[in-house]
Amino acid sequence: MFYSMLLFFGFLFGAAPGGGQDIPKTIYDFKVDGLTGGTIDFSSFKGKKILIVNTASKCGYTPQYEELEALYKKYNDRLVIVGFPANDFLFQEPGSNEEIAAFCKKNYGVTFPMAAKITVKGRKMAPIYQWLTNEDYNGFKSSSVKWNFQKYLIDEKGKLIAVFAPGVKPMSSEITEAIEKKAD
Repeated sequence: MFYSMLLFFGFLFGAAPGGGQDIPKTIYDFKVDGLTGGTIDFSSFKGKKILIVNTASKCGYTPQYEELEALYKKYNDRLVIVGFPANDFLFQEPGSNEEIAAFCKKNYGVTFPMAAKITVKGRKMAPIYQWLTNEDYNGFKSSSVKWNFQKYLIDEKGKLIAVFAPGVKPMSSEITEAIEKKAD
């Protein structure tokens, strides 16, 4: 009986998101698969702000791709945007990596880096999202991904400095002012 209860509580409380994968110490230690192949190496973004966004093609917020692209072009000397397609909310990103890439290019002319499709919540949460959502890793604050198009802003020194709700538009003053502010 005791052993059964121990197993039950271990099941409830023991498994961390991502299955215990090693989480890199800094954002610059991450290397992720690109949407159309290759690797996105976050160390190449040192000295720029990074805006990480979980995306979806069949969401009410999908038109934000247009503003994300405009933001990327406006601040390309100091900002990199990385999109992470995810099918975690009402199956709003059902396509393959190839289908997602074609959709983004055809409908929104996306040129900013897009990662391969991942999971941004639950037990299979990708390591980069474990880092983004856990204060123990990011040193800023813990959060949960509420919906598609939640945004995480990292400063030029690799520190998470802001989390923006999905409804905050990419070209909003809230985001542009944070991009324009110099790192502490």
